[in-house]
Amino acid sequence: MVALGFALLARGLRAVTDGGALMGACVAFLLMLAGGLWAFLPLLAVLVLTMLATSWRAERKTRLGIGERGGGRNATQVLANLGAASLCAIAAVVFRHQSATFLVGAMAVLAEAAADTVSSEAGQAVASRPRMIVGFQVVAPGTNGAISLEGTFAGCIAASIAAWTATLAGIVEWRWAPIIAVAGVAGMLFDSVMGACFENRGKMGNDSVNFVSTIFAADFALLAALLLPRR
Repeated sequence: MVALGFALLARGLRAVTDGGALMGACVAFLLMLAGGLWAFLPLLAVLVLTMLATSWRAERKTRLGIGERGGGRNATQVLANLGAASLCAIAAVVFRHQSATFLVGAMAVLAEAAADTVSSEAGQAVASRPRMIVGFQVVAPGTNGAISLEGTFAGCIAASIAAWTATLAGIVEWRWAPIIAVAGVAGMLFDSVMGACFENRGKMGNDSVNFVSTIFAADFALLAALLLPRR
């Protein structure tokens, strides 16, 4: 019921389409199955952060022709951003003895999803001279692979909020919050590199770039969780 309520909330706020709401409900269910009832809170935090960032100075983005299309994200977009979290959640359910580790990976995916969207939207809202992450040449706002100080800083804050929300909800231990945040930021920057090197050249679509970047963030966090000494 909680997963369905979350999906209905997102749909009511027009953050997702009908298909996107259904996919979001599936993701929420899997996260709660793996991490408990409160596992929907980090997902809610991501929803709030992305909606606030998207609506911030929306008129400027529309004027520049880079505003997000109305109607919300569809099922494919939701899967691209949160599918890796679902995979980690499934692994946490199947391999219960390693569930804590896989939940760190799932939370890193949410941190990356928040950081990526917030950094992009904030950068488009305020940055006037973004630069490509590869080559550092000045480009127009909204260009794939472009970064700005404002957007990067906002993305770091978003990743940190997602990470701390996961710890406050009791899904992961407090010591994993910095790892999750760093993994989210690393995935955000990796997304920009992928956008600059592949998406701009038509070799990958935006959904593919988003999915690969979340996988990168999850792998980053999982590797750290495996290598760091356990208490």
